[in-house]
Amino acid sequence: MLEEKLKEAIVAELKRQAANDPQSLSVEQTDSLVVKGRIDLDDLAMVIAGAVAGGP
Repeated sequence: MLEEKLKEAIVAELKRQAANDPQSLSVEQTDSLVVKGRIDLDDLAMVIAGAVAGGP
């Protein structure tokens, strides 16, 4: 259950970042996840911490 929540949180955050700056980051989800570009690790870490802590 936690693993699934983490995966969902990570994918959602990466897609959010890509939507905010599509020239710097692209995310394609098929059977796997393909990410190309610059990721804001601070924002990603915050989302992961929130998922682990049980946040939204």
